[in-house]
Amino acid sequence: MVRGCRPGKIVQMTEAEVRGLCIKSREIFLSQPILLELEAPLKICGDIHGQYTDLLRLFEYGGFPPEANYLFLGDYVDRGKQSLETICLLLAYKIKYPENFFLLRGNHECASINRIYGFYDECKRRFNIKLWKTFTDCFNCLPIAAIVDEKIFCCHGGLSPDLQSMEQIRRIMRPTDVPDTGLLCDLLWSDPDKDVQGWGENDRGVSFTFGADVVSKFLNRHDLDLICRAHQILKPSEKKAKYQYGGLNSGRPVTPPRTANPPKKSCWIGFLCHSFLCLLEDEMSPASELPASHWWLKMQQGG
Repeated sequence: MVRGCRPGKIVQMTEAEVRGLCIKSREIFLSQPILLELEAPLKICGDIHGQYTDLLRLFEYGGFPPEANYLFLGDYVDRGKQSLETICLLLAYKIKYPENFFLLRGNHECASINRIYGFYDECKRRFNIKLWKTFTDCFNCLPIAAIVDEKIFCCHGGLSPDLQSMEQIRRIMRPTDVPDTGLLCDLLWSDPDKDVQGWGENDRGVSFTFGADVVSKFLNRHDLDLICRAHQILKPSEKKAKYQYGGLNSGRPVTPPRTANPPKKSCWIGFLCHSFLCLLEDEMSPASELPASHWWLKMQQGG
């Protein structure tokens, strides 16, 4: 049903089937840690935002599960036209391969956000509001962050001034909504800023921005090599930067491009193996492979 699916085709699903995906995957999310500890090989993917066709393209290149292990960094719904197909496929893979397929929470996996940006309306149009609430119950149980090979910290947004110990993340109780302030909010909402030292005001009106000095201190404190996050589209000036993390050139961080607003298509996929970490651009041509000791990434965003 998934392989060779015609682009834009609506996938026929019953309400009972969708509800079952939410309930079963919710149980699995709660059975696993809120801070995942994962190992390579792993493919790490940025925002999908309801772009079901792009998601299928990503799997066609990277390998459909269980051919490859995946970590998605959140923002599965809203903006695109097929949020239901997108999230249902991801939840189905999570249920089928719970130890090989992982989903983190993004800021759009929150009722107050996806009520506005499209997912609520799609659920209401194709099913009903009650099903949207079932998704909310599921999203409230998603893990928040992951550490890969004890060296790469992954989350949707970024760092938090409240984050001093990883144990603070582990102590977050689920199910939980996303608060307006605090650690959980920041992990889903904050952004890097090359022009900021320390912590700054975020133009989003939520959370903070943080500078290269914050990144370096965080990595050193926790003996990490890299921060891998999503949440933003790269600016043209950043596409060829050595360390593409909000333009920061310190602290070995990186920001992947995300699936852009429809109809523009751009996928991001990162390949993490035991020796190399490399990213492939939208056209799916290989990026340069560089030694993992440097964690340098070549990243491109297609048109």
